[in-house]
Amino acid sequence: MKHLNIKALAGLLYVFIAVSALIFLPAWTLHYWQAWLYLVVFMISISAVFIYLIKNDPELLARRVNNKEETKSQKVIHFFINLAFAAVIVISALDHRFGWTAAWYVVMVGDIFVALGILIIFFVFKENSFTAATIEVAADQKVISTGPYARVRHPMYLGGLIFILGIPLALGSWWGLLTVVLFAPALAWRILDEEKFLVKNLPGYAEYKKKVKYRLMPFIW
Repeated sequence: MKHLNIKALAGLLYVFIAVSALIFLPAWTLHYWQAWLYLVVFMISISAVFIYLIKNDPELLARRVNNKEETKSQKVIHFFINLAFAAVIVISALDHRFGWTAAWYVVMVGDIFVALGILIIFFVFKENSFTAATIEVAADQKVISTGPYARVRHPMYLGGLIFILGIPLALGSWWGLLTVVLFAPALAWRILDEEKFLVKNLPGYAEYKKKVKYRLMPFIW
């Protein structure tokens, strides 16, 4: 268990360094208060989730840490999602560098979105201990249809989408919002691929699909 915690902590440190580099290198300045505020909100939020998993659900933490995709399609989808995530940050930082920035109140709204997205993911973790970082089905896994899963079939991805939408705003960028267009198709592709897998491998999931109509957003999709 200690090894798992160290590995997870190292992952958090890696995320902080990588995200910081994606922001400050394109911006080419440390005088970027929007970025520092975003990093504080982001790191406090994910650290709180990390601490919760250590104390309450180490098995889920292990599933999140061991995140190597097995299928070729998911490896491709994972690559495009990571690419889109990086593009959102880099374009937003370039926006700051060249002065195409949004007003301070837009930054506040963006940070609220970032925190809200991670909060939704936290509630998903509390409701479903089988939310692995990869698409898989554990031996004792069952369909979860309560909590956020009673509203949409993929609430964790909804949280991720809100989080991504918040990043460019939190970094003070309108132009960064355009790069979210890169993220949405990759996310939709992953959801459709995941549902095919779950219908085939998770008993009761086909019935759950009939019960909960919407995949990602109520009344939309």
